[in-house]
Amino acid sequence: MAPPRKHGTDAILDATRALVLAEGPRAASVAAIAKASGAPAGTLYHRFGNRNGVLAAAWLRALDRFQSRAMAATGEDPVEIAVSMGVAAVGFAREFGDDARMLLTIRPSDLLDGAPDAEFTATLAAMNVPLMERLRELTRRVYGDDDARAMDAMSRAVVDLPYAVVRRHAHDAELPSWLEADLAAAIRTLLTTPLTTPASTRSGAR
Repeated sequence: MAPPRKHGTDAILDATRALVLAEGPRAASVAAIAKASGAPAGTLYHRFGNRNGVLAAAWLRALDRFQSRAMAATGEDPVEIAVSMGVAAVGFAREFGDDARMLLTIRPSDLLDGAPDAEFTATLAAMNVPLMERLRELTRRVYGDDDARAMDAMSRAVVDLPYAVVRRHAHDAELPSWLEADLAAAIRTLLTTPLTTPASTRSGAR
């Protein structure tokens, strides 16, 4: 059995995340990350390639933690599965508050030197595919269609609303105990309200 790494990857990424949140992305140089994590700069270059590699790994780890919880959502019917997916954002923020703050406040374009490279872009796109497919499947099951309007309605309920709720409370010392219940009720209301035909498209409208 190989001996454990002296400087664990999670410990390095935790230190990187803390540095970014405390002092901003520009403060997270390889030298600063090495100092904060205790890992030699050579270890960082060997494991991650360069500064962008370390920062991208920290950001993508946060995204993976969030998506894993959303994809694990279960329920008795499509609406309840969608509610569980939305509420998963609060559970993620409770367990990984610093990861949530990083995803909410820092874009990859702000984090990295230059535009995200092809590898990062491809990795991000691949990570998003299962979640988007799940949303599309739930949209068909809830609304009977996955056209643009139905997908927009599902996204408002399961993506936009939870994002806004978590963002509002992201810097609270502790998330309110009632947040999951209130968010679940709001998502459920949105998803069980029929999509009405706009007045301008009704037969005979002037």
